[in-house]
Amino acid sequence: MPSLNDIRSTFTDFFARNDHRVVESSPLVPRNDPTLMFTNSGMVQFKNSFTGVETRDYKRATTAQKCVRAGGKHNDLDNVGYTARHHTFFEMLGNFSFGDYFKEQAIAFAWELLTKDFGLDKNKLLVTVYHTDDEAANFWKKIAGLPEHKIIRIASDDNFWRMGPTGPCGPCTEIFYDHGEHIWGGPPGSAEEDGDRFIEIWNNVFMQNEQFADGSLRPLEMQSIDTGMGLERIGALLQGKHDNYDTDLMRSLIEASAHATSADPDGPGKMHHRVIADHLRSTSFLIADGVMPSNEGRGYVLRRIMRRAMRHAHMLGAQDPVMHKLVPTLVRQMGAAYPELGRAQSMIEETLRLEESRFRTTLDRGLKLLDDELERIPEGGDLPGPAAFKLYDTYGFPLDLTQDALREKGRGVDVQGFETAMDEQRKKARAAWVGSGEATDANIWFELAQDKGVTEFLGYDTETAEGEVLALVRDGAQIGDAATGTNVQVMVNQTPFYAESGGQVGDTGFIRTATGLVEVTDTKKTAGVFIHLGTVIEGSILRGQAAKLEVSHARRASIQANHSVTHLLHEALRRALGEHVAQRGSLNAPERLRFDFSHSQGMTAAEIGTVEAEVNAFVRQNTAVDTRIMTPDDARALGAQALFGEKYGDEVRVVSMGQLDGSGKGSDGRTYSLELCGGTHVKRTGDIGAFVLLSESASSSGVRRIEALTGQAALDHLRAQDARLSDVATALKTHAGDVLDRVKALQDERRALANEVAQLRRELAMGGKSGGPEIKEINGVKLIAQVLSGVSGKDLPALIDEMKAQIGSGAVVLIADTGAKPAVAAGVTADMTARISAVTLVKAAAEALGGKGGGGRPDMAQAGGADIALADAAIAAVHAALEA
Repeated sequence: MPSLNDIRSTFTDFFARNDHRVVESSPLVPRNDPTLMFTNSGMVQFKNSFTGVETRDYKRATTAQKCVRAGGKHNDLDNVGYTARHHTFFEMLGNFSFGDYFKEQAIAFAWELLTKDFGLDKNKLLVTVYHTDDEAANFWKKIAGLPEHKIIRIASDDNFWRMGPTGPCGPCTEIFYDHGEHIWGGPPGSAEEDGDRFIEIWNNVFMQNEQFADGSLRPLEMQSIDTGMGLERIGALLQGKHDNYDTDLMRSLIEASAHATSADPDGPGKMHHRVIADHLRSTSFLIADGVMPSNEGRGYVLRRIMRRAMRHAHMLGAQDPVMHKLVPTLVRQMGAAYPELGRAQSMIEETLRLEESRFRTTLDRGLKLLDDELERIPEGGDLPGPAAFKLYDTYGFPLDLTQDALREKGRGVDVQGFETAMDEQRKKARAAWVGSGEATDANIWFELAQDKGVTEFLGYDTETAEGEVLALVRDGAQIGDAATGTNVQVMVNQTPFYAESGGQVGDTGFIRTATGLVEVTDTKKTAGVFIHLGTVIEGSILRGQAAKLEVSHARRASIQANHSVTHLLHEALRRALGEHVAQRGSLNAPERLRFDFSHSQGMTAAEIGTVEAEVNAFVRQNTAVDTRIMTPDDARALGAQALFGEKYGDEVRVVSMGQLDGSGKGSDGRTYSLELCGGTHVKRTGDIGAFVLLSESASSSGVRRIEALTGQAALDHLRAQDARLSDVATALKTHAGDVLDRVKALQDERRALANEVAQLRRELAMGGKSGGPEIKEINGVKLIAQVLSGVSGKDLPALIDEMKAQIGSGAVVLIADTGAKPAVAAGVTADMTARISAVTLVKAAAEALGGKGGGGRPDMAQAGGADIALADAAIAAVHAALEA
């Protein structure tokens, strides 16, 4: 009996032998189709190849594509566990032709693979074709020899595929397997077609037309093939089963569930095991592809699937989290075909464990509330809407989870009442949010958030994506289109652009539609809506258009490097300065970073050097930067640092980077930095490049500020510093390595020359070595009073002391002609201070010079003047003061 892994390989090997390129499965989050929540078929990754927008280096391809149908139009969630063939996750086997072979070859490939490689009984197969597709019908007769009664013509859209209201389309041919008369059901198109006797196993789409808005069809220049065969269905058939959950892969997961819950896999809890097995696959693959549980968008669908599985585990009697224990079994079964499962195994296990631990704390209370409410209503009655909303709002029970629980009791939910309660809650939230004064145009963004939903952020994993233009806003009002030169705010359903938050600036880049191009100059967020601010630089853009969004890569890379290094810097500061260090704000821009932290005094040069060296050591370590989702309490218990003053929701992203030798901090003694952060980061610390600490200064009381550079900016700074050093060395006529010694020598030489000049000035002021200043006697007091040129105000006290020593007893008043405002100083010998004060003399001189004030001691005082031309008047004023 072939395993599902064997069947998958047989399929892709067959088409590889027939010149098809084996293409890896694309991620579950489509980047090229904004209308899809998840990849739901094999053709999604080839959409642009079919339309001619994208050209690849091959014209034939085959894939085993992972798919999820659990939200939006394609939603099988409610049926999982209750039917034999519904799944939230499944694998779609497909072969594709892009303008190469067409109907005849596609039918020949399908028939050969099914009847020869897979060995199916030809007599058990029948097909359907679109009722006007005589060409396909004739090929089935020619190639497979099918009689007319086994070629069923279907007139409905079941056998005509369309990409959308307009665009590529074409007829289909579906291949069915007849399980025999012992099973109820009729062939497709009959009244009993919903039975299980005839099961569709493969669908071939002949993409031959293009449909226009008026409904007309025209042949495509490039006619193509798109096929899909569910691995689970063909697997069940080839393994002789009539139920997908009896295949080897699903059975192994069911038995793992039974072992973890100690519940019989085929007993009364059989349906619960099936739900757990299916949901384990979808949740694990979604997490591996970067989706994390949240309260909106894809993350919300993931959380619904997880909690549905966890409730079924609870119903099996599990007292502790069990979902994470099943991941190793899944990796063993599917890890070879999908290596991303193995790479993400630890993250998958931890995410499941944390989510289940968190949910179980509320599950019992929620189910008790549900039972209490049911006791208040008549037997068989529906649960009132307000009660269902309380379960959602208070205990995190999605509506479909409540419906699933009630379904087992034969009850329903008043959905209209639930929606009414939800609307009331939205009105209250809107009033509270608008009243917060966060934005003057809050109303329009809150209305758009309610009407269109919040924006889903894809930028943790990609810098390009496709989205749908949901709204265009200008001057606070919605507009239908925006032409060249228009400044506009663009809202899309999903975006890779990061909105300004947590110190990280908003992204810039471009939004391109079929008719125009917007240059995005900033991205902000209001009421959960990402607002792309920009200008239309080509053509015009229209509301409702599909758009390609592209973030400016180099700028984002620089921002991420600056943001990531602040985490390393924060920890290095804590280790160098103490546990009291905490972040008090930051700016992570493309050209620089700024980091504010609590510390009461300036850092020493040694501390700055230690911090810079430690950060660079962990940059060079080049370890992976890991992100996990958990509750704030769990994150803090793990040791994660939180930003002061930041508001956190009921779940946070925990970013870890750097590895220690086991002697450091962290949940395992090895993690260097562990912080709560919602920003984008480098993949590995080596992507930061280099770290240069430019300055450390005071920001405010008790807060210090560091300015720094990373990456190319850091290297440019170091090169500029090196160039300046080289220029200095050239000017000093020495080598760069000898610059410091040369500067010290010049400083010593300067000091010697300055002393010599000062001595010469004093000698000049004293009248030269052979003579001396003129001494007068006024009212019995010897006085030297003169104007000096070539000296500064700071030279006067020393000159006065020398002159006081020369006259022995008396007073000295000197006025310095500095070339600007004059300076004046007065000195009185100790024996004369009882009679006359130097302060009195200097004030008299200063006032005569046009200055004010003056002060000092009785033996020495200084002041400033305004006009040196009044020097004679100043000396006369000193004479007058002595004569008084």
